[in-house]
Amino acid sequence: MNANAQVNEPNVVNGLNVDDLFALIEGIKEDSSKATTNWRVATSWQGQTRTRAEVEGFSIGGQNVSRRFTIDIDEPCELGGSNQFANPQEHLIAALNACIAVGYVAQCAVRGITLESLQIETEGEIDLRGFLGIDPKVANGYESLRYTVRIKGSGTSQQFAEVHDAVMATSPNVYNLANAVVLKSTLVVG
Repeated sequence: MNANAQVNEPNVVNGLNVDDLFALIEGIKEDSSKATTNWRVATSWQGQTRTRAEVEGFSIGGQNVSRRFTIDIDEPCELGGSNQFANPQEHLIAALNACIAVGYVAQCAVRGITLESLQIETEGEIDLRGFLGIDPKVANGYESLRYTVRIKGSGTSQQFAEVHDAVMATSPNVYNLANAVVLKSTLVVG
């Protein structure tokens, strides 16, 4: 090996390899078929109100990527569960918060802003009269969710405002919760 050869260290900001992120972006710009992703989760009942969701992989640009995770879900005792795991609403909010967090980390990283801390707190109300079928006029889900983002790092207030706007404009889960997603169900009995 040449003693004068330099090893290029990857450009890592906030734990993200920004070089790889830019390469992904450029690859998708050159070939839009690389942009398509497909996500799958299979959930099975585990008794009482417990379920187990299993992730076996996803695809990106037509390539399958194997991943194995399980997510256990339950309900509080007050809602008929055994309180062993977070409930579907907590997972939904956690998924929103995590998606927003990824957006902040990435948007800051590509701008060279180093994060010191990031916290997202989200809350909302569900009126059980809708879920329990007591009153058909009552929504059976959230009417709204309120979230607060607390961020600290090397950016200015103006830079963080720009990052915030970019995250709100590009976050998949902000989009998924703010817009009606068409649900297509198939029932298989037996």
